[in-house]
Amino acid sequence: MGDPGTVVFPRSSNKPIQALGMLRAGLPLEGRLLAIATASHSGEQIHLAAVREILALAGLDESALQTPASYPLDPHVHADWLRAGGVREPICMDCSGKHAAMLLTCVINGWPTQTYLDPEHPLQRIITETFTELTGGPPPVVGIDGCGAPLLATPLQQLARAVGRIVQGPAGSLEARLVAAMVAHPDHVSGTTRWERALMQAFPGLVAKSGAESVFVAGLPDGSAYALKIEDGGERPLHAVMGRVLELAGLDAVVLHERPVILGGGKQVGEVRTTF
Repeated sequence: MGDPGTVVFPRSSNKPIQALGMLRAGLPLEGRLLAIATASHSGEQIHLAAVREILALAGLDESALQTPASYPLDPHVHADWLRAGGVREPICMDCSGKHAAMLLTCVINGWPTQTYLDPEHPLQRIITETFTELTGGPPPVVGIDGCGAPLLATPLQQLARAVGRIVQGPAGSLEARLVAAMVAHPDHVSGTTRWERALMQAFPGLVAKSGAESVFVAGLPDGSAYALKIEDGGERPLHAVMGRVLELAGLDAVVLHERPVILGGGKQVGEVRTTF
């Protein structure tokens, strides 16, 4: 539907691909710590603790993170953080798990940590090679993501195919290790109140990852995968659209039928519905 050949910046929907590149470079994580490496986390205490644990494995502290200083992503966690006197910190940025994993990958390989975000750094070269292999071609455009890491573009259909290839990884493969971590710890992939978590819990084995500017990718255990981009970047219709896509693919669960509500005078007066 739409134009599946459109080149997009997947934003954080690229994180499973980036994590696989790090695994290929020797990243020794698994379980919840590997899941947080794929995360756009909410900034909850379980997320910050996991990031600190990865940094400790690398012999580093939070000062090594090159994520922009931020507040927690989840608005309720953000409010609690402010009430407790918290300020913007790099670890609160939703990509800090990925960055901690990048730093650990550098340390175990003896690569410099000060320049780990440089596109020519050995770490980023391996990630780009992995991305090129999984998407079927080099990124047509390379930008800079919100977290400062290289942002690799790809046609939307190739993003889906890349995630489909990851979920089809054979038993014992790095791909299977990555999928197992995400599936077992969906609360670390996003947050305890997020739609991604609810979706992954509703369909065991499904891998879901959202990205800023309204991108979403989901991979099913049979290897089928679905990627979407809301063209104007507005996030309100995102979950309704992906829910309908998965419904058309033959899945069924309450989470797929949830619709963003429209309020008037503090009461529901409508909802966002898909028309396809």
